[in-house]
Amino acid sequence: MNTSSHLNSVFETHITSLPLIARGKVRDIYAVDEQHMLIVTTDRLSAFDVIMPTPIPQKGVILTQVANFWFGLLQDVIPNHLSTLTLDDLTLTAAEKAELQGRSIIVKRLKPLPVEAIVRGYLIGSGWKDYQQTGAVCGIELPAGLQMADRLPEAIFTPSSKADVGDHDINISFAEMQARIGADLAEQVRSVSLELYHQASAYALKRGIIIADTKFEFGLDADGKLVLIDEILTPDSSRFWPADQYKPGISPPSFDKQFVRDYLETLDWGKVAPGPELPADIIDKTAAKYREVADLITK
Repeated sequence: MNTSSHLNSVFETHITSLPLIARGKVRDIYAVDEQHMLIVTTDRLSAFDVIMPTPIPQKGVILTQVANFWFGLLQDVIPNHLSTLTLDDLTLTAAEKAELQGRSIIVKRLKPLPVEAIVRGYLIGSGWKDYQQTGAVCGIELPAGLQMADRLPEAIFTPSSKADVGDHDINISFAEMQARIGADLAEQVRSVSLELYHQASAYALKRGIIIADTKFEFGLDADGKLVLIDEILTPDSSRFWPADQYKPGISPPSFDKQFVRDYLETLDWGKVAPGPELPADIIDKTAAKYREVADLITK
């Protein structure tokens, strides 16, 4: 059932006991019933919106552990999509249950919003490029003279459109977000996203981690209430920096998949599928970075 040649890796799942709904860049999603879905976090790694052919061993288990930790810590800010069901409640084979252990969650089915909620606390990545060209990030004016990786005067909310697998997410203005989902809901998403970021970044900093930026996704329940969905505050959805090595003016070393992105930037590869195979040392170092950040956050 494990289609990866890499030991202890799950590149793609084939759970025949449940109907497959979709495969995302990293997650395989199965139907449980009309109210619930099973989300499996595989060891696939996507960079520049392309799924790499080489998995990162145990990455899915680590991401699940980290996301579930944050869901618990931040549940007072907003309800999340986790259900009370466990794998024992499903009709699975022993092999399926073993493969899913530690890397799957059973969630409530919700109506996802067609936007991604991005919060930036530091000037890096596409935000830094935007600032260099315009003096603003996604239309939000910033003070002159900021350096790469500078902490922003206050965290900013910069939504993006949700792309299909293989396409790139596109930054949109807050006005565009209001037009897409309604002004009141857009305001609520912005407010909740900033509060989640503030609480999480304060917690992480005590553990020696700077959360430079992160991405949240939301859905609506049957009553139209806002619910936090997908993964949160993982090395896949966030930029994590070791606080003791941070200094403005340079791109700080990273706990997340930026390590893989930096390697890919050295290759003659056009950032379109298929992605290149990753060498063993890059796989090992990336896996170690995921484990390190999980230990710092959750222990």
